Amino acid sequence: MTTGEGFVEAEALLLSATAGARLRTPGPDGGAARLSRITRGTLLVHADLHNHTLLSDGAGDPAEAFPSMRDAGLDVAALTDHAVRGAAMEGTGLGGTPWIGLDRAGWRRTAELADAHDRPGEFTAIRGFEWSHPRVGHVNAWFTDDFTDVATQQGMGELYAWLTQAGGRNGLPAAGLAGFNHPGREDGRFAGFRYAATAAEQMVSLEMFNRADDYLFVGVAAGGTSPLVDCLNAGWRTGLLGVSDEHTANWGLQPGTGRAGLWVVEHSRAGVAEALRARRFFATRVAGLRVDATAGGMRMGSVLQHRQGPVEFILDVDGSPSWAGRTLQVQVLRPGTSTPAVADVVEMRCGEVARFTVPMNVEDGRWTVLRLADPDTSNNTQGPPDHPANNHAIAYTSPWFLEPGLPIEKTTPRTG
Repeated sequence: MTTGEGFVEAEALLLSATAGARLRTPGPDGGAARLSRITRGTLLVHADLHNHTLLSDGAGDPAEAFPSMRDAGLDVAALTDHAVRGAAMEGTGLGGTPWIGLDRAGWRRTAELADAHDRPGEFTAIRGFEWSHPRVGHVNAWFTDDFTDVATQQGMGELYAWLTQAGGRNGLPAAGLAGFNHPGREDGRFAGFRYAATAAEQMVSLEMFNRADDYLFVGVAAGGTSPLVDCLNAGWRTGLLGVSDEHTANWGLQPGTGRAGLWVVEHSRAGVAEALRARRFFATRVAGLRVDATAGGMRMGSVLQHRQGPVEFILDVDGSPSWAGRTLQVQVLRPGTSTPAVADVVEMRCGEVARFTVPMNVEDGRWTVLRLADPDTSNNTQGPPDHPANNHAIAYTSPWFLEPGLPIEKTTPRTG
């Protein structure tokens, strides 16, 4: 069997597995098709991995959360109630004590609800929690057997050590997966994003969209550094996530809030965990949007073996019918000192496949991100005057991580 035949077979299996699965597309007028036009072997699922209920400081009954998100058109959803002081408390599992946050009975109840609504191939329901330190920062964790809180694991180093031991079962990660939430909102910025090699595989995401906010320039006006630059320049290899961080009972129903698109090889908890580990996902605020991209033949979230010279990007963007033909600006972000540098700006139309080449040198920094923006609308949080990314972001790809070295196997592109 040739490589191309293998991709075709994998794609046929994906389509067969989901043929009767009622994968509904978000948005009032539908959304994009679930298969990429530039890569094969994966399926797009729409996800929201950060939500709250009465089990911590949310306003809604946790029993209603997963049905609400599924009815809203999401394929993957997680409940991640705050973990503050309740990990050592049995509690009632009924909530009502926000200062304690999630307790042990609430943790069990979240698992029961997720298991009751999880339907492989149709809807993936995930239990998680949000480690919530008022100064250091908040971290979401998924696929852990247990949970912890800031009263137990009081600093980032302790949390990282705990995550590497918090294994899953039934084909899920051997250690928990986690992400940096609303980065830069808390002054401690996760101990300055100090890198911990032992947790590098566990820390899979950085929230670029939280609720309706774009976190690219948060803190810059006060003399700080872009959270994106802070995180990636520190050495973390996180994908970029959008989340609603919902605290009301309108899970999945708030327009314009963050969500993610995950490219999965299997629509299941194991498939979601694999896509998160591979950083094969994008952040957006647009329901039903499809974004897939390659750089030098490698998909987003990948290591790109490249020392110096041109890198070819191929970008597939599509959305609901109302987005057809809309002009988008593609900004190629590269490392900077306090804000990302912009190596190039390219215009494309939604519904088309864009191809463009950008010269890159690994000595200028070891990551690159594509930011899709509305060229005519301003970003609510501005960067330095005249920065090319001061307009309204539509989506972020996960980064590519540049490494000098020998070429490695590339993604087989679509043909025909």
